[in-house]
Amino acid sequence: MEHKPVLFHEAISELAVRSRGTYVDCTLGGASHAEAILHKLADGGRLFGFDQDAQAVRRARERLGDHEIFTPIKENFRHLRSALAEQGVQTIDGALYDLGVSSFHFDDAGRGFSYRFDGPLDMRMDESASLTAKDVVNTWEERELKRILYEYAEERFASRIARAIVNRRKEKPLSTTLELVDVIKTAMPAKALQSKGHPAKRTFQALRIAVNDELAALEESLQDAIDMLNPGGRIVVISFHSLEDKIVKRLFKEASTVFHPEGLPTMPKEEPDYFLVHKKVIRPTPEETETNPRAKSAKMRVLGRFPEKKNPSCEA
Repeated sequence: MEHKPVLFHEAISELAVRSRGTYVDCTLGGASHAEAILHKLADGGRLFGFDQDAQAVRRARERLGDHEIFTPIKENFRHLRSALAEQGVQTIDGALYDLGVSSFHFDDAGRGFSYRFDGPLDMRMDESASLTAKDVVNTWEERELKRILYEYAEERFASRIARAIVNRRKEKPLSTTLELVDVIKTAMPAKALQSKGHPAKRTFQALRIAVNDELAALEESLQDAIDMLNPGGRIVVISFHSLEDKIVKRLFKEASTVFHPEGLPTMPKEEPDYFLVHKKVIRPTPEETETNPRAKSAKMRVLGRFPEKKNPSCEA
C-alpha cells in the first residue's frame, strides 16, 4: 500500500521554503515531503533528510536520485544538532516533522508493527537498536506495562492487559504479534471486543512508542530545531496522538512567550523571537479524512521566528 502523507500540501506551504535556505525533513519516510521541498530549492539551498530506518533511507535515495543539495542521514532525529554539526550546519531555515508511521512499516509483517499480520514482536524503527517489543512484553514489570498502556495509548483496560501478559509469559515467552493479539483479546471484556476498532490497536501503539522512546526523542529534537532556527524560518509538525501534540504545543508556547519572574518592580519590555503562525491547530479537511482515514487524528502546528529587525543606525 502506498503511503499517503496527511496535510501534505498544507505542510509544504506552511514551511514557506526559501530557494537558497537550509531545510530538514526530520521524518524522511517515503520522501514525499523531501521531494516537494527539493523542487522549491535552487543552487545554494540544502536539504537534509533524517530517518533511523535504513529501509526508508534506501527508498529515499531510489526515489530522489543523486542531488548535490540533498543529504539523507540514517539517524534518529533526536540527534538533529550533532548530526547536522557533522555536516558543517549550525543553523536551519526550516524543519518538517510528520510523526505518522509509514504504511510500509505496517505492511511488512517482519517488522512486527502490525496486529493484522503474524510476525516477530519487534517494532524497532532502527533495526540496529537493542530493545524490541519482545523484550518489553517478556521482561518489564506488570506495573510498568500498565503505565505505558495507559499513558501512551489511553488504554481503558491497561490493568487487565498487563496482568494477562505477565500470566501468559509465565507459561512461555511471547514471541509473535498474533500471540500478543490473542492475549489482549482474552483480557478484554466481550463488549469491548465488539466495539469499533481493533482491540490490539492501543497496546501496539504503546509498545511502539516505548520501544522507540518516541516522546523523549521528539522533545529533544524539536527543542534543538527551535534553537537552530534562523530568523524568518519555520517549523511544521504534524502529530497523530495527544501526547505528541501536547509536547509540540508546550514547546511552541514556551518559545513564543516571554516569561517574567514574579516580584520584579517593573516589567521589562521584551518581545519573543518566535511566534505561532496560527493560533489554532490545523486539521485536515472533511474531504481528506474521507479519502484517507489516517487523517482523522492529525493535527498540524507551525512555529515561526521573526525576521531580524533592521538597525536604523546601520542604514545609509
